[in-house]
Amino acid sequence: MSEKTPRAKMMPAPRRLLARVRDLMAASGTAEERLDHIAEIVAADLVAEVCSIYVRRAGDIIELFATRGLKPSAVHNTRLRIGEGIIGDIAAMARPFALADAQEHPSFAYRPETGEEVFRSMMGVPIIRSGRVIGVMAVQNRTRRNYNDEEVESLQTVAMVLAELVAGGELIDPKELLPADGLATAPLRLEGLRLNGGIGIGQALIHRPHFRIERLVAEDADVEQGRLQTAFIEMHGAIDDMMMSESMQAGGEHRDILETYSMIARDQGWLKRMEEAINAGLTAEAAVQRVLDDMRARMAKVTDPYLRERVYDLEDIAHRLLQHLLGAPSSPDLTRYSDGAILIAKSLGPAQLLDYDADSLSAVILEEGSPTAHVVIIARALDLPILGRVKGILDRISDGDPLIVDGDRGQVFVRPGDDIRQSFLDTKRIHEERREHYNALVPLASETTDAEHISLLINAGLLVDVEQMPLLGAEGIGLFRTEIPFMMRTELPSIEDQTEMYQRIIEAAAGQPVTFRTLDVGSDKTLPYLESEDEENPSMGWRAIRVGLDRPMLLRRQMRAMIRAANICKTDISIMFPMITEVAEFQAAKVLLDREFISEGGNVYVRAGAMLEVPSLLFQLPQLLEQVDFLSIGSNDLMQFLFATDRGNPKLSDRYDTLSPAALTMLKGIAVQCLRTDTPVTVCGEMAGQPLEAMALIGLGFRRLSMASPGIGPVKEMARSLNVANLSDFMTPLLDGSEHSLRGKLRSFALDHGVAV
Repeated sequence: MSEKTPRAKMMPAPRRLLARVRDLMAASGTAEERLDHIAEIVAADLVAEVCSIYVRRAGDIIELFATRGLKPSAVHNTRLRIGEGIIGDIAAMARPFALADAQEHPSFAYRPETGEEVFRSMMGVPIIRSGRVIGVMAVQNRTRRNYNDEEVESLQTVAMVLAELVAGGELIDPKELLPADGLATAPLRLEGLRLNGGIGIGQALIHRPHFRIERLVAEDADVEQGRLQTAFIEMHGAIDDMMMSESMQAGGEHRDILETYSMIARDQGWLKRMEEAINAGLTAEAAVQRVLDDMRARMAKVTDPYLRERVYDLEDIAHRLLQHLLGAPSSPDLTRYSDGAILIAKSLGPAQLLDYDADSLSAVILEEGSPTAHVVIIARALDLPILGRVKGILDRISDGDPLIVDGDRGQVFVRPGDDIRQSFLDTKRIHEERREHYNALVPLASETTDAEHISLLINAGLLVDVEQMPLLGAEGIGLFRTEIPFMMRTELPSIEDQTEMYQRIIEAAAGQPVTFRTLDVGSDKTLPYLESEDEENPSMGWRAIRVGLDRPMLLRRQMRAMIRAANICKTDISIMFPMITEVAEFQAAKVLLDREFISEGGNVYVRAGAMLEVPSLLFQLPQLLEQVDFLSIGSNDLMQFLFATDRGNPKLSDRYDTLSPAALTMLKGIAVQCLRTDTPVTVCGEMAGQPLEAMALIGLGFRRLSMASPGIGPVKEMARSLNVANLSDFMTPLLDGSEHSLRGKLRSFALDHGVAV
């Protein structure tokens, strides 16, 4: 071939098709005329008798906008719901279909106005933009045809380019899909999930990473591969610089998260998919966007919270890679947000949050998000209020809108009036005063007015939680949830990694007692490297000690690391087993613990305990107390199982009360038996951290309470104002009553006796 041969003739067939589509998109004429021409050339290039293009409309409808081969009268008259017919299935599942005989497919929906009854085979792909399906493109043939992978790839690549035309606003008004109040300016209150408490007041800063990709079709694949590799190298260098920043040098779980993030950024699997997209004819930046959109669309159907949160990390990395390819600025300017900025995003990766000046942020709001999301842990380390699962907030606000975030109650006030704003300014001031008041209590003893000492411990799951203990005046860790660090990793941590992690926890506790709970994972808290199946009732399924006894090596490795860390630190520790339902389970777990203790040796004392969360264990409590070194009551699950009520179901939240005579009588019986056998007992969970509930627990005889960090100050204040003898005398006759709840009477007692609840 001579050097003068035109480059277009040297292009592979898929890239020639892409080039023609690109030229048509830039041509004159209306958007629908260009859409018609694209359908025509795609049908010709793929030797198909039909090419049809459907566009998504309001109400989750897919409408035929252009066709080559079906009846022209069907355009704008043929509509399918998302999930209806093969076209609807492609839109719902966000994946391609290639069918030799489409009419035999169970989802086939015949529409007589199209005249498609003569066409047997079909290949269709979703048109995706920003992770959302905005249309479908399909080709059909009269005969049975087995479409190959290269043809599917070609149509997907064309759909990637076509997405820009479909989303450009010429075919349908982009506002068509907005909810009615998305354009309103009236005040609005939205509900969300509390991920970190506090009050945030400021202006909306919408985090919408949008990169204008001017070139979609590559002229030279080798050049684009080189650009991609260069951008990867630059991105890795920037991440390494972030790791060396002052805020990350201090260590803690937030640094561990960035280390995991850095590992994901170096994954070769998604890099390979981008290289394949370049070979199919896309530019480097279009390849990154194509792989990202495909991943987001596929993962939108995934319900596993861990996997969904990892998608956010990958989105973060992809956007960072696009920044290096397109030269987009990486540090947003917050100087115009005079009242402070409240960051709004669908989701965020941990490094994306760190791109913003934390001193200029007042709060963070996510449309998605969960307590285990990496960005949430970073936000907690920065002491930022954060809400998740605030549905539709991006459609309901504009950049710069005044907002108030009530992180304690999980609410967002959009465009609040002056009265609401002043009320929250007063609340924020009161919060700050209360924080100063609780800080003043830190050096004071946690003793009641009649000299009963109440041990206040914290529930922790991260190193940053443990590091707060001296600031709170907590006396130790009553519950360390070991599964949270496991859920942040893509593979099972080695014994060495686990040992280092537990060693850091023990050292940070600085001599205060530490109680490690073995892994409470399973179908309700999944690990990507632990096989599990969907269950109808995951909280009562294969989880906690059931997993540990069925996978003993997992449990033994964890306990070995705990014992090894205790030996290194020369510190006694406590290990407790979750969700014990019968004494035999505790005995089986204790055998494994003893085996690891003998194997590791050392001069430390390792206490073995059980969590009482399942009511069946109440009937073997005397036998259990003969064998355990301590007992912990998991009040959240115990109450859930006692009342057969899903504590996460808002419709049932008022159906029972933890301060009912039945619940308190049960707890009283546990306290009495533990006192009789001199068995240390701790109440963990939400009951322990609420002043009124904690007061009731003290009245029942409990002296050790473990709670989330924010509860320490309020519960200590309550305890220091309480006379236990008076409370016990008051509560004893109430337990024989038949009322739904004793909450009102307990609150009246507190008011009458000056108890701070």
